[in-house]
Amino acid sequence: MPNAPTVALIGSESLLAREVRDIVATTGAALSLRLVAAVDEESGALTRVGDEPSIVTGLNAESLLDTRAVILAGNAESSRQTLELLGDPPEAAVIDLTYTAEERPDARLRAPMVESVLVEDADDVAVHVIAHPAAIAIALFLRRLHANDPVRSSVIQIFAPASEHGVLGVHELQQQTVSVLSFKNLPKAVFDTQLSFNMLARYGEEAPVSLEESEMRIERHLASLLALPGDGEGAPMPSLRLIQAPVFHGYSFSAWVEFMDAPDMEALESSLSIESIEVRGGDFEPPTNVGQAGQGGIAVGAITPDRNHPEAAWLWFVADNVRLAAENAVAVARQLV
Repeated sequence: MPNAPTVALIGSESLLAREVRDIVATTGAALSLRLVAAVDEESGALTRVGDEPSIVTGLNAESLLDTRAVILAGNAESSRQTLELLGDPPEAAVIDLTYTAEERPDARLRAPMVESVLVEDADDVAVHVIAHPAAIAIALFLRRLHANDPVRSSVIQIFAPASEHGVLGVHELQQQTVSVLSFKNLPKAVFDTQLSFNMLARYGEEAPVSLEESEMRIERHLASLLALPGDGEGAPMPSLRLIQAPVFHGYSFSAWVEFMDAPDMEALESSLSIESIEVRGGDFEPPTNVGQAGQGGIAVGAITPDRNHPEAAWLWFVADNVRLAAENAVAVARQLV
């Protein structure tokens, strides 16, 4: 886009980067993306951002010059190298989708979709770490519920997709499925155990990232998002359990919610519906992670009372994890430029 502020996108071929490219190309975002290869990607390749041709440059100081912001969407090594090239403090605002900069003292957790109050000092923040997509989805859900019908407590089971581990996770699940059906040895570089046709409460001991580590990150990010000022502030922290599901894309959540008073199911459905939350009433099929692919926000359905607890209800909701994270990253970039 001519004369639009330049934003460097690191790891241009990752699942997250592809989603960022699609959002910028299809939503009229006033951004000019400069595609930069991650450590394990080939530079010099010709690709496209929407209808515009674009060349993927190598990761070096020159590729980061004159950028208003840098989006980290590749692997951890690429993110570390980018942060080193940008200096301390960084010469451009950093939008981190990889959690590499999460522990930096100049980092702030961001989720514009949840932030009811505009972050007035956003320009002064050096590093914007995009919250975990599961935390964003749950915060959207609980804050909206709590704003209209105060929540006493909740228990939420989170079913994670393989795409949370990027292309490597998706490929491993695909290869495992083929291997199981053809009675071959299973690749286990990502999960270190069989995920295909299986549900996991824990990865194998040699997995590079444990399921417990992801669960703790979701809890940390969710606690911060629930404490943000605005509608639904003060929603109580839920009890969480993260399960790895044998699906390629999209989170699914099973939520048991206890309210202060017995909820009216029709009122519950109508009060949940806002721009970022689609509600499927009882006359419609519940949402699925497959059906939510490529869609923004979250979709809620299968809202039923708990037959054994008059103040509680069961709710089901889904989110496209890659889309949700990318949407919030682009929203931060828009705020900055």
